[in-house]
Amino acid sequence: MKIIVPVQLVPDLVEELEFNKFRNGLDFENLAWILNEFDDHAIEQAILIKEKTGAEVVVLGADWGEMDDALFTAFAKGADRLIKVTADFEGEGVNNHALARIFKPIIEAEKPNLILTGVSNHNGMDGVLGALLAEYLGLPYIGYVSGVRVDDSKAVVQKDYPGGLKANMEVILPAVLGISSSETPPRYVPISKVRQAMKTGQIDEQEGEIDLSGAVPTQAMYEPEVTGKAEMIEGHLDQIINRIVEIIKDQGLL
Repeated sequence: MKIIVPVQLVPDLVEELEFNKFRNGLDFENLAWILNEFDDHAIEQAILIKEKTGAEVVVLGADWGEMDDALFTAFAKGADRLIKVTADFEGEGVNNHALARIFKPIIEAEKPNLILTGVSNHNGMDGVLGALLAEYLGLPYIGYVSGVRVDDSKAVVQKDYPGGLKANMEVILPAVLGISSSETPPRYVPISKVRQAMKTGQIDEQEGEIDLSGAVPTQAMYEPEVTGKAEMIEGHLDQIINRIVEIIKDQGLL
């Protein structure tokens, strides 16, 4: 069995975000990039399946930001092979449609039994990568998966629904799964092990072409507008109640 895990980097929301000069997107040069959290769970789920079945795990990423570090970290965790697609990502930018098109021929050539990817990414405004991949590849897709059990030519997955509901669904392989959480938290690997992976691991580089069509165009981006501050109501209970009533009347709601 072969499992491919397409991953991507996303802006680190802990760091300050800046607009580009046209104010219709973020300034890629000044962004701090990190591995998409859901993709980290997809890698962990793939390695868990490998440990149970002996499957081969291939991690696939696009060459921008610190993708090499992300790939070697996956190798240190237990991935078997690493593939990086090179293109003019910094000049053209990227979206989920473009990534799905770039990953499609590589995945077809690899002929995997299972494709695991993060269920979403916080900077994706043009659809979900996993669903787009499934469409381009002509494969079934199940999203919001938190557990996978592989059995011969099929997989039984645990799908999450709102309200804490879960359901087991059976899918014939090959298939694409959008992972929301792995069965166990993503394992931690020390820096020393990642550095060792950089010496022993190898990244297979393949070229791709960027096609940004299909995404929703961004006309402009704005910072949140500063409005009035919250009013902290203090005093005795009767005073607080009276003030709340005054506010409701002022708003014309009473």
